[in-house]
Amino acid sequence: QVQLVESGGGLVQSGGSLRLSCAASERLLDFYQVAWYRQAPGQERELLLFSITGGITVYEDAAKGRFNISRDNTRNTAYLEMHNLKPEDTAVYYCKVSRVEMSAVHDYWGQGTQVTVSS
Repeated sequence: QVQLVESGGGLVQSGGSLRLSCAASERLLDFYQVAWYRQAPGQERELLLFSITGGITVYEDAAKGRFNISRDNTRNTAYLEMHNLKPEDTAVYYCKVSRVEMSAVHDYWGQGTQVTVSS
């Protein structure tokens, strides 16, 4: 079973930056997609952005211009860099990796890390 361990969340002031990490227990190269989501209290989990093999990154509106995703395949770790954070960015952030197993797509989720942005 693939395990993803997230870290890097915490309390930050409005306008600040954070980098979240998502460490995989297996080779990150084996996953064709890495995605980051967030879930604010009382709201549904929302997709922020994802990258696929080949270096293509797709951004949802909430992530455009402020968030970026990267991978360090030597460390089997993906990152979410967040800049100019706002109080409305307060949420639990999750990473998800996807790969094809037995002709079906399998998704694996991290446990989530809390990000709190103070005004």
